[in-house]
Amino acid sequence: MPHLTSTAAGATGTGVRTALGIPGFAHPLLAPAQWAELARPGTPLDWVVLDVAAGPGSRPDPYCLQAAGRLRAAGVRVLGRLDAAHGARALGDLLSDARRYLDWYRVEGFLLHRCPTERTALAEVRRTVSTLRAISDTAHIVLGHGRQPHHPGYAECADQLVTFHGPWSDYRFSQVAEWTADYPPDRFCHFVHGVPRGHLEEALRMARWQGAATIYFTDRTDHGGRADPWETMPGYWDEIVSRVGTRVSE
Repeated sequence: MPHLTSTAAGATGTGVRTALGIPGFAHPLLAPAQWAELARPGTPLDWVVLDVAAGPGSRPDPYCLQAAGRLRAAGVRVLGRLDAAHGARALGDLLSDARRYLDWYRVEGFLLHRCPTERTALAEVRRTVSTLRAISDTAHIVLGHGRQPHHPGYAECADQLVTFHGPWSDYRFSQVAEWTADYPPDRFCHFVHGVPRGHLEEALRMARWQGAATIYFTDRTDHGGRADPWETMPGYWDEIVSRVGTRVSE
């Protein structure tokens, strides 16, 4: 049976309310106002990813402890970022990172970044997810593929899949696999950078049509791979918060 959970936004009527999934901002020391903004009441958040130092770091970070605690107090789900390295990372290393996230930051789940997409890797990903649930049985597990996985079995073992992670220039011509129609929108996430303000409504419509209820759009770009577009809030943060907070995907 699929491991099904509803998103934090929850179902409303016959539809699912769209919510924001935050792939992680710059370190809270560098972006304190932005982390504080995430705890503002009424912000339509599904979850926020905490990436201390390409993972949980080697010791508890006081700034990240404070940021995670503020989000928990506001009822926001915090996920730890685990780098699967496209399947090259040993399970023991992933579990070590997961335990540090749980012990230090009391996360409520994990984003498995750079998760494999191939059919041949499915068994190992299932094993990884099962082991993560064994150390945290209520963990919300998001598989950060970044593109469409080649087998629907991935949707059977996790709570959500990131099936697009990339630039607007690619997203506007993207298509989804037919099998995704068998699952509700709250199982899929899209992260898109370089979305101009004038195309924000178009991007939101595309996410709805493609069946993704957890989204994050930003006008920041990677400048040819030389910058992280997710480190800071989009210039239209207030606008996207307003639009997402009232949007329901049928």
